[in-house]
Amino acid sequence: MKFKDWESKYQEIIKDMGYDRSMDEHAAELLSEMLYLTEPTRLAQVDRLEALVQGKEILVCGNAPSLRAELEDVDLSGYCIIAADGATVHLLDAGFVPQIIVTDLDGAVDPEIEASHRGAVIVVHAHGDNIEVVRTTIPHLYNIIGSTQATPLENVYNFGGFTDGDRCVFLAKEFNGASVTLIGFDFDDDAVTPIKARKLDWARRLIDVALG
Repeated sequence: MKFKDWESKYQEIIKDMGYDRSMDEHAAELLSEMLYLTEPTRLAQVDRLEALVQGKEILVCGNAPSLRAELEDVDLSGYCIIAADGATVHLLDAGFVPQIIVTDLDGAVDPEIEASHRGAVIVVHAHGDNIEVVRTTIPHLYNIIGSTQATPLENVYNFGGFTDGDRCVFLAKEFNGASVTLIGFDFDDDAVTPIKARKLDWARRLIDVALG
């Protein structure tokens, strides 16, 4: 997705959620600087995402409580698996390393570090609220690609999307996955906080945009 096509939606999101664009941009700049200082062997290139996704059946795994049970009902072997953040631990427990992890590092980072060491490409998302965890976690990761929801930089990309889950879907569409199947998503979970409920509402709306 071209940023000019995403920017108006981004402006709606930050207005609704009360976020500060300048902080998102600051976080992206910090991530960019860290990636420039990271050994090239620990980075992944965007063409690797394309190779993993293009023409493949894509399974996007969210981190709803239903995910563990849903994984038992799906033959994962035929998919390129994209995990949204905390879904990673459930996939590892099931014996699968996702090909791609999309994360802002607000869940358990140790499984994501493990998966990156085992070959998963980890698309690390920087925003105004996660600067410190980005700073402390990047040195432990492999196969890193940087992302932002604000203005993209030379080495920090914006494929579209806001939450980890919908950013997985935007990524799958950006690199021309043949189909996108969702598991582990519960947009109407009444056990979440009001802020999380608003994020889930945005995720549902944005996934409709991406798949529409």
